[in-house]
Amino acid sequence: MQADNLLCLRKRRYVCTTDSRHTYAVYPNLTRDWKPNDINQLWVADITYIRLRESFLYLAVVLDAFSRKVIGWALDNHLRAELALEALIQALADRPVTPSLIHHTDRGVQYCAREYVGVLLSYGIRISMSRTGNPYDNAKAESFMKTLKCEEVYLHRYRDRDEVRTCLAHFIDQVYNGQRLHSALGYLAPVTFEAKLQEKDAAPRRLSV
Repeated sequence: MQADNLLCLRKRRYVCTTDSRHTYAVYPNLTRDWKPNDINQLWVADITYIRLRESFLYLAVVLDAFSRKVIGWALDNHLRAELALEALIQALADRPVTPSLIHHTDRGVQYCAREYVGVLLSYGIRISMSRTGNPYDNAKAESFMKTLKCEEVYLHRYRDRDEVRTCLAHFIDQVYNGQRLHSALGYLAPVTFEAKLQEKDAAPRRLSV
């Protein structure tokens, strides 16, 4: 039966990571008619789940929308706001905050929580959120999660949390940020793309005579 592909496939259990039924304030979408043209103009964030044999872990990420680089991530066994906040703090430690920086997410309770919003406001970051039930508003974050699932998560049966962390660290830092090519980046990896931007900015300008 296996050779003839007659074995039944078990349906993957779905875990919802977005709870928008809360009383926190939500923010309008600031990105619908605007696209970044440089790094550190728009950060996007999202949360997904990682299946273990008997339980689930949850991954929060923050990406630079222009370079597609993952600039912060956190892994834990809960969906509290601290998970998303850990990824954000990592991004803040890695990148400068520009005056016009926009941070875009869905309307999940983690991103609307007072602790999370408070950190964004303390840095002067403008807050943007997707429309209700519209994943296209956060397409770049959704695209990364799909890539992560198809090229890493679905290919493994993780034993425990330590193995997940090790595998995700390698995939995010070495494979996705360092090697995976993006057509939108001129078929460069995010790290290479950002390095070329920095070289361009550092190049001396010719003075007109």
